[in-house]
Amino acid sequence: MSQIKSFSISKPARYQNAALEYYLGLTNSPYLHYGYWEPLPTSLDELTPAQLRIAQQAYADRLLAFIPPEVKTILDVGCGIGGNAAQLLAHGFTVEGLAPDPFQQEQFLHRTQGNALFHLTRFEDFKGTAAYDLILFSESSQYIPSTEIAQGSKRSLRSGGYLLIADMFRKNADYQQGIFSNCLVVSELEAALTQQGFQLVKVEDISTHVAPTIDICVYYFQTFGLTTLKYIAQLVAIAVPLLHKIGRRLFNRWLKKPIDEAMQAHAVFDQHLCYQIQLWHLPAETEVK
Repeated sequence: MSQIKSFSISKPARYQNAALEYYLGLTNSPYLHYGYWEPLPTSLDELTPAQLRIAQQAYADRLLAFIPPEVKTILDVGCGIGGNAAQLLAHGFTVEGLAPDPFQQEQFLHRTQGNALFHLTRFEDFKGTAAYDLILFSESSQYIPSTEIAQGSKRSLRSGGYLLIADMFRKNADYQQGIFSNCLVVSELEAALTQQGFQLVKVEDISTHVAPTIDICVYYFQTFGLTTLKYIAQLVAIAVPLLHKIGRRLFNRWLKKPIDEAMQAHAVFDQHLCYQIQLWHLPAETEVK
């Protein structure tokens, strides 16, 4: 099993990780991904945790539909807490997970009941001995440079293998600051994969079907999170006015801007990003010897 190495995480990525922790607590779900809403909700009343869990299962089913019939072995990169891996195991695939997070390792091994090997490492440092039929990046490509995804996938795939990527992408490189700015530029990822010999088999833009999850997170955070925060602030203002004054100053300096942007997350997503599922094939003649 690979060993973890220390590495730095960008501020946008840390914001995303914090959102994932909030998201996991909100959904009480085995999945960390955004989900696939079909039919699309028509009102806020339909944005419930129960409906979100249904959307998450629909997303997992959609990923399965992209996997070619000849695939048997899968490396799940950035495997999260093991929801996708458990689904893949249930459908007869041999699965291995990879992530540099001991918490995810614990959750992954629990959810897969010890039936899947876990590599505690970054993908950039991965030196696996197996050649996989398919490598899966489900909302994990945004944490890895495009060139590393392309080179590492080529190195770890068998001859004629596949790469399946499902994630949020920046539509252009101009969006460089903000809560989603760690997402890869879709054209840059495509260029890096093409340079390594990958051929695009199929791509589907599911942005519209993912966006309701952004809405439900914003809605619950605004309804319960901010309301609770304001209540606590009022109590502190009554009990310890000086502490409230200091806290308000720190809030305005460090937290107000990211929270304001988070409240506009859907508009930011529509303007700067898209969500795609991409299936790539590495023809046999490009196999690394």
